Amino acid sequence: MEKFSRYASANHEPKLRFALVGCGRIAKNHFSALQQHGDRCELVGVCDTDGRALEEAAAATGARPYRSLSALLADSSAEAVVLTTPSGLHSAQAIAVAGTGRHVITEKPMATRWEDGKRMVMACDEAKVKLFVVKQNRRNTTLQLLKKAIEEKRFGRVHMVNVNVFWTRPQEYYDHAKWRGTWEYDGGAFMNQASHYVDLLEWLVGPVESLHAYTGTQARDIEVEDSGVMCLRWRNGALGSVNVTMLTYPKNLEGSITILGEKGTVRIGGVALNEVQHWEFSEPSDDDQLAAQASYETNSVYGYGHARYYENVIQSLRGEAEAQTDGREGLKTLEVLIATYLSARDGKRVALPLEY
Repeated sequence: MEKFSRYASANHEPKLRFALVGCGRIAKNHFSALQQHGDRCELVGVCDTDGRALEEAAAATGARPYRSLSALLADSSAEAVVLTTPSGLHSAQAIAVAGTGRHVITEKPMATRWEDGKRMVMACDEAKVKLFVVKQNRRNTTLQLLKKAIEEKRFGRVHMVNVNVFWTRPQEYYDHAKWRGTWEYDGGAFMNQASHYVDLLEWLVGPVESLHAYTGTQARDIEVEDSGVMCLRWRNGALGSVNVTMLTYPKNLEGSITILGEKGTVRIGGVALNEVQHWEFSEPSDDDQLAAQASYETNSVYGYGHARYYENVIQSLRGEAEAQTDGREGLKTLEVLIATYLSARDGKRVALPLEY
């Protein structure tokens, strides 16, 4: 990977300075995305407790390495800090970053506990800094077209919504790091792997009225669930389901959403919402041709939305746009996730919101 430039942007405005904490598998997506916006931002620091991962990240990016968050916060010139650490660490780290007057960008899920998520939002509000939650799937062309079709009411009344996440995570994946598959730091198939798909329930369809879920640890030696199902009712009357498993044989099979309405039917599928597999409405639109061309190839369940996601982050930090996925947007997803676990634990329907 090319190292980041240290020169001013073409319009002579100072570059935004980022640092990243947690140099694991998803960090490379952030490095690449920031590099694509190298005319407006630079990565000045990377941090990890794993010396080898830190050394590799520093060599790849040219950013200064730090072995602890406290050291980074004490020394770095970064204006915003990206958290790609285990999910259970996000809350405490975000609060620490906000306490130094820096903006926070956190990977999904923003937290593993409801109260931790609220504390993050409150801390950033009090420090008058911005909190962003990474939701790069929203930036996929396939989903942008679907969102537009819903906003233009092309479906009429939405009757049913189905989401499938049929992926595989072998035992070796969980054994690779002690925090994986734990309640405290990771969460299970819903909280971790399917988090971006749970986000679609509110973002695309609207507020959830209630849900009932079942989860199970069927094959992996972990604390949390490797599979789960959920049925939902939205406030607009739509019904739906979410089916998630990390036990698909022999590899990742499907990440999809199907929406059935009175005047339209759409299925976005593929391994990670990358294929428009069905697109049909009673009334034609110019977007129909765009939908026919929107599919793309990918071997990654992460998609290619990180660079587009950072476009909004950079614009927001420059005062040029509103944040599209701030902390409160993150709380909407976290609330559905927490309700899912409460329902599965207690064996009952859970109504939303959790609090009034």
